[in-house]
Amino acid sequence: MDPRIETINRLADIIKGRIDGKQPVLGIVLGSGLGSLADQIKDPVVIPYKELPGFPVSTAVGHKGNFIVGQLGGKTVIAMQGRIHFYEGYGMDKVVLPIRVMIGVGIKTLIVSNAAGGTNLAYHVGDLMIIRDHINLLPNPLIGPNFDDFGPRFPDMTRPYDPALIKLAVKLGEELGIKLHRGVYVGGTGPSYETPAEYKYFRTIGGDAVGMSTIPEVIVARHAGIPVFGISVITNEAHDDYAEDYVNDGEDVVVAANAAAERMTKLITKMIEKL
Repeated sequence: MDPRIETINRLADIIKGRIDGKQPVLGIVLGSGLGSLADQIKDPVVIPYKELPGFPVSTAVGHKGNFIVGQLGGKTVIAMQGRIHFYEGYGMDKVVLPIRVMIGVGIKTLIVSNAAGGTNLAYHVGDLMIIRDHINLLPNPLIGPNFDDFGPRFPDMTRPYDPALIKLAVKLGEELGIKLHRGVYVGGTGPSYETPAEYKYFRTIGGDAVGMSTIPEVIVARHAGIPVFGISVITNEAHDDYAEDYVNDGEDVVVAANAAAERMTKLITKMIEKL
């Protein structure tokens, strides 16, 4: 067997052995400042990444570095309380390993969230954006020998974000009184924030928000046929007309994400209830 598959299976088996027969049907990736959603998971089993042999450890601000398995919205879920980023120095195989492990555990749907800069001039700090499509400026995680046990060599990406899940989120957002944009997420490597000229470029090519994550996770999930829902919290206005003394600050991003976490938690919990 491919040693990469052996690693995924071994880690999935460790997690299964820790959760007493629970079967997560849905995976959730919680981005910068959004880990508080995990506090709503009932009867949680917490598995720190550092307790999984060979598993990457999250070092980013606002990422605690745990798998949490429990009940949310009446379903058994497995949540990543903090993701792995390419800019932390990990190879792309490590960045997407958590997603493949969740697939090995048995998830049938993936929800990804992130903190992002709003390049769309209509977006403001604290807004929520449903990701309807993306533009990838990160290395593709499928480069290299194909994981034939997971999916095809050339997976279709016509609908990377599931239309039915987007439709459900829009409907629930209206019912809950939560304003939701629908836009295109641009993923870059980071860790430096983008320049004003880059923000203008991203807006020109059709990007509504920009961040440093998410897309590799979505690609490997779609490779395996897992439907995906994505949502961004707009944590700064990534425009190109700043005041002379303006600076982007990582701590401010986490604060803004925390402020929007309650609305995002309500929306995602209701979505899970309806799935």
